[in-house]
Amino acid sequence: MKQSLQLKVGQQLTMTPQLQQAIRLLQLSTLDLQQEIQSALDSNPLLEVEEDGTAVDADSSLPSNSQSAEAPNKTETETEVEPKSADTDSDWAERNDIPEDLPVDSQWDDVFQSAPSTSGSGSGGEDSDYNNDYRHGSSDSLQDHLRWQLNLSRLSDIDRLIADAIIDAINEKGRLTVSPEDLVSAFDDDNVEIEEVMAVLHLIQQFDPPGVGGQDLQECLLIQLRQLPPDTPFLSESIQIVSQHMAQLGNRDYNQIMRRCRLKEEQLRDVLQLIQTLNPTPGDSIGSDETEYVVPDVFVSKREGRWLVELNPDIAPKIQINAGYAALARRGSNTSDNDYIRDNLQEARWFIKSLQSRNETLMKVATKIVEYQRGFLEYGDEAMKPLVLHDIADAVGMHESTISRVTTQKYMHTPRGIFELKYFFSSHVSTDTGGECSSTAIRALIKKLVAAENPRKPLSDSKITELLAEQGIKVARRTIAKYRESLVIPPSNERKRLV
Repeated sequence: MKQSLQLKVGQQLTMTPQLQQAIRLLQLSTLDLQQEIQSALDSNPLLEVEEDGTAVDADSSLPSNSQSAEAPNKTETETEVEPKSADTDSDWAERNDIPEDLPVDSQWDDVFQSAPSTSGSGSGGEDSDYNNDYRHGSSDSLQDHLRWQLNLSRLSDIDRLIADAIIDAINEKGRLTVSPEDLVSAFDDDNVEIEEVMAVLHLIQQFDPPGVGGQDLQECLLIQLRQLPPDTPFLSESIQIVSQHMAQLGNRDYNQIMRRCRLKEEQLRDVLQLIQTLNPTPGDSIGSDETEYVVPDVFVSKREGRWLVELNPDIAPKIQINAGYAALARRGSNTSDNDYIRDNLQEARWFIKSLQSRNETLMKVATKIVEYQRGFLEYGDEAMKPLVLHDIADAVGMHESTISRVTTQKYMHTPRGIFELKYFFSSHVSTDTGGECSSTAIRALIKKLVAAENPRKPLSDSKITELLAEQGIKVARRTIAKYRESLVIPPSNERKRLV
């Protein structure tokens, strides 16, 4: 085998530490980004939170958060959006000849500016203290709530052990997960009998919340019904239906229920209204789960007939390079202290540039999404257009993987609600006219048809397929069933009810 030298020309992408950091920041959610920024502030002495609203950087070659914006004092600038654009990143950033009347505006000052949101910031006052205490307050679990009531009861030592075992066997929904026989065998004590376990279980079933300790749905509903006042209208009929005709009630076989219970339709309707007031999962009302609120990354609003896209100024603190430390890096000495300052200065520059790149990319993608989905913003889900990652990638001149990263766990606040950026992407279905219809629009049409159906005779999946075909949308019946299940809409036999 002969050895030889060859000269080749090629291109390859090198994953530098700066590029890796930019990619990592791009895919972080708002909460993770705040933690990453705080970690950088703690580890790098040259980074600091901007206090006075004006970033000061000792190195003029590195634009700070406010210096990167072309018009720091301007609160709103406009960005051109076209129906289909194949501009690259450089064309987008360098375009200066922007017309005045545009369908979508973008507040580009927010690309490099954002208000501080550190743990110590806030407006202060009693409201802030209350909100902080409320958000970090802890609530008792269902087991703690039941044991608190148990301590108010006078029980023997063996009954208290049985009660503790029963409470431990109740899950978060309030259901008893083991049978009384299993509890008796678990004690392995001849003094513990099934009658004693049942007596303690009946005691716990009288605790709050009503219905706790039931082994199944039927027993849970019966416990709640038996705790109602005796003079409650249609109480006896409700107990009879739940205890004897639970299967027919679940299948909505109302004709058989009326025949067996000798009830008229008006009476059965009142009975069902009483049953529907019961809670099938009583444990959900007691728990330690805290509500988690979504913080939008982008705000979209309509002003003067144009859609304005702007970044949320509260998602990350404004950071800058400490001018005093940066001035020390200009010294010509090669001491270890000076080398340490230079290294941290370079890392600080990379970090700020990565944040700026993240904000710029997020604005580009969000602006293009708003351009494509203006119909949704104007008219709702039924006007959603088919959109895939490739369409946005071509429009902004980026790779699909970058679009996937920037749309994951990023949220957009619109007049119609808060949506994840991935919500605006959906597959398409062909129509009779040769066009395309978004799967999100089809789900909205299914939801609309079901809401307007006759409750006595609900629409089947086949009938929904026919109704959509009349509108020129060809969808298979199994596709309708899949979309219906994704909308948590039960089948037609379970949607049937009395008017």
